[in-house]
Amino acid sequence: MKKQNKGRIKGIKIRTLNYSMIAAAAVLYIILIYATFQVSVKYEKLIKVTEEYISCERDAALVREGSDYLTEQVRLYVITAKPEYMEAYFSEKNDGRRREKALEEMKELGADAEAYGFLKKALDSSNRLTEREIYAMRLIAQSKGDSLESLPQEVRETELLEEDKSMSPGEMADKGQNMVFDFEYQNAKEEIKSSTKHFLDAVMTGMQDKQMGSAQELGRIMTYQRICISALFVLNTITFVLVIVLIVRPLQIYINCIKEEKMLQIAGSYEFKYLALTYNDIYEVNTANEVLLRHRAEHDPLTGVINRGAFEQMRELLKATQKSIALLIIDVDKFKLVNDGYGHEMGDKILRKVAAEIQDEFRGQDYVARIGGDEFAVIMTECTEDLKPVIQKKVESINKRLTHPDDGLPEVSLSIGIAFSPKGFPEELYSMADRALYIVKENGRCGCHFYEEND
Repeated sequence: MKKQNKGRIKGIKIRTLNYSMIAAAAVLYIILIYATFQVSVKYEKLIKVTEEYISCERDAALVREGSDYLTEQVRLYVITAKPEYMEAYFSEKNDGRRREKALEEMKELGADAEAYGFLKKALDSSNRLTEREIYAMRLIAQSKGDSLESLPQEVRETELLEEDKSMSPGEMADKGQNMVFDFEYQNAKEEIKSSTKHFLDAVMTGMQDKQMGSAQELGRIMTYQRICISALFVLNTITFVLVIVLIVRPLQIYINCIKEEKMLQIAGSYEFKYLALTYNDIYEVNTANEVLLRHRAEHDPLTGVINRGAFEQMRELLKATQKSIALLIIDVDKFKLVNDGYGHEMGDKILRKVAAEIQDEFRGQDYVARIGGDEFAVIMTECTEDLKPVIQKKVESINKRLTHPDDGLPEVSLSIGIAFSPKGFPEELYSMADRALYIVKENGRCGCHFYEEND
């Protein structure tokens, strides 16, 4: 037995095993983190390539759309001779500049020289068309007899050929229309489409190569990730098995020895567990007592709402808040008459009823407090002056029930002063609400008044 015990002592040391496992796990985690970083880099590269292709598609579409838009406007103008189409044409050409902006964006993206050349060729073709289109607009304007001063500068500065000047208005109109509908014009439009198509083909070829390379790199790094994750799983499994064999099973044996009151007593196992259970029992009792004491300290024993002390603490806490609040100061009207006429026991019932009515009517997030004998207060959080009608309705609802009791208690009512603060609980908020309450009392009680600066 002694030899077996010695052999067990000379077995695997937990410290050595722990350090070895930590070192192996650290190496694997470093490799995994590096692989994850590389995946992120390659993924971002893949996304960037895709975004570049999307940008190229968008820019090609802008050149095409810009050119088509100009064609549409000039054709509408030469057919209808309406000036708004000419204005729309030059608004796109000089202000919208979709074609030029697309080319500038491609230059900033550092597009392939060949692809950029195709897009520039499309823009150059479109610009050559604009000269033809402006000349056509000048012919139409001349045929109509429009004043030169009413025309855009580029049309005004376009000189007609001598042979065109001698044309009749009808001939000028025919030539102007033919210039944007004839075979030569259509060929130029096809040249623009062809250039944008060659641009996209060139971009697609380059992008596919980049995407393929990025995807292959991403796949290779993800394979390394899977290997590292598998190795970590194996390492964790080995660690778990060794913990059971070297730690958990001996502890179970020692605990059984302690339960059976054998000589082998190991500190820090059974004793700690017993101590934890005892501590938890004491903690639960103390927690319950603490909750009860805190509730008694913060709440009015008669009505169950928070008391004056808790109300003052709430005031201090709300001074620093940035939220809008409303303060209601509430008096029970003629409460002294109820006390004197029916006795203090009936007065207590009235106070409990008033507190319950206020709590039922206002929101769960609002703070209802009894701050004096028959004086209550409500702090409404996140409340702006937009809620005045809602508050007014709540007050009317409470007073309606109090003035028409169905529980055998005497009829009472509430006078309520209300003040708003856009930010926190300033010192003057209480006096503002109190001033509003005074106005209610001066005007017959049983109602509410919202504080205003001229009060």
